[in-house]
Amino acid sequence: MHWIDITIIAAYFVVLVALSLYKRQKNETESNFLLSGRTLTLPAFVATLVSTWYGGILGVGEYSYQFGISQWVLFGLPYYIFAILFAVFLAGRIRENKALTIPEALSDTYTSRAGAVSAVIIFFMISPAPYILMLGLLFQFLIGSDANILLFATATSLFSVAYVSISGFQAVIRTDVFQVVLMYFGFVLLLIMAYGYAGSPMQLTDRLTEVHTMPLGGHGVQYLLVWFFIALWTFVNPAFHQRAAAAKTPATARRGIFVSVGFWFVFDLFTVTAGLYGFVILGEIANPALVYPMLGAYLFPVGLSGLFILTLLATIMSTLDSSLFLSGQTLGRDLIAKYWWPEKSVAITRWSMLVSVLLAILLIAIYPSVLTLWYVIGSTLIPGLLIPILGIYLPFFRLKPAFAVPALIIPCTVSALWLIMGTITGEDMYHYAFLGWEPFYPGLLTAMVLWSFGRNRS
Repeated sequence: MHWIDITIIAAYFVVLVALSLYKRQKNETESNFLLSGRTLTLPAFVATLVSTWYGGILGVGEYSYQFGISQWVLFGLPYYIFAILFAVFLAGRIRENKALTIPEALSDTYTSRAGAVSAVIIFFMISPAPYILMLGLLFQFLIGSDANILLFATATSLFSVAYVSISGFQAVIRTDVFQVVLMYFGFVLLLIMAYGYAGSPMQLTDRLTEVHTMPLGGHGVQYLLVWFFIALWTFVNPAFHQRAAAAKTPATARRGIFVSVGFWFVFDLFTVTAGLYGFVILGEIANPALVYPMLGAYLFPVGLSGLFILTLLATIMSTLDSSLFLSGQTLGRDLIAKYWWPEKSVAITRWSMLVSVLLAILLIAIYPSVLTLWYVIGSTLIPGLLIPILGIYLPFFRLKPAFAVPALIIPCTVSALWLIMGTITGEDMYHYAFLGWEPFYPGLLTAMVLWSFGRNRS
């Protein structure tokens, strides 16, 4: 890269540290460190939620390059639906709940053991592995094909741990506001350049494959339904719960999600269109996950090229820092500190973020694909968390306390075993069906059976 581009990228990292240090609170209480004192205003709420929920930018590019408009069907529409349902039924209740985290809320609703078990499951579910892998791919692209992916990804992750540790959730919010501006600005520039080079999106139709224009992208309905159900992740995602809990009022949480859905819709249009332009302009490429940085390098001159790399970095790191913070909070505050050193919860949360990085590196070694990581984590862990968490806020789903732990463990175990069998017998990296069933379904079915027997009807 040109030295101008390198300087722009270096300045970005300096700004992140400066934002983390800005007005750092000396009164480091749990509420301040974890939820910014529960004073999140609507603009800040929208900025941090929008940027955090869209960290899988290279995975989105990988999919849109290969399967076209079905990206919106898989990674857009389901999330809009479940986000709106979250806003209507859960956001206000979460803000009114005194619990600071999901495991704490589960402990209050069911048993302390249920809270501990959920903390272990959530720690794995919010692993930053997909985002660390994307950083590695991005830096490998920038520095050269022989660059070590995990080396650069780990270094960037440790940097993220450092600046998030300075001010906790306050650091996440400030950097997210900065990064969401970069996200939209960079993709608007990319589409303008692509339009000038290849014409309007309507002119691309004849140069795309049939798969690119099919609503299902050539996949079967069951496979797409699995991704639709994986969007239930919204209900159990700690990032959603954390931001709803940190909102200034219940109304702020609800309105913020509705506004965020609008922003996601616009950004989805940007990303799917950019993926189609990438296929038309670049042709066949070895690694579809790199379609956005390759398209940017092809179209942008010096300076703007570095600025677009910042767009991708900001999109990934806004989610990485949130995942690191939440995973550290879950392991440190909700598990280790709660049972051994409650007075040191903030310090242990900081150190637990390092453990999260190590676990993520291990997951990347096993599943070196962004889409595969999303699929594996979502398919195996959501079935166990869904009903117990919904039961915290919606009495219809509430379990008897004795059923809470089995309802957390057994569905996850069933899905994991199904995934293993599907891995052994599956045809490729995108399909893990065993006996014609994707792993998510037997896990969810098991969860529903346990709920039917263990529902708290009182």
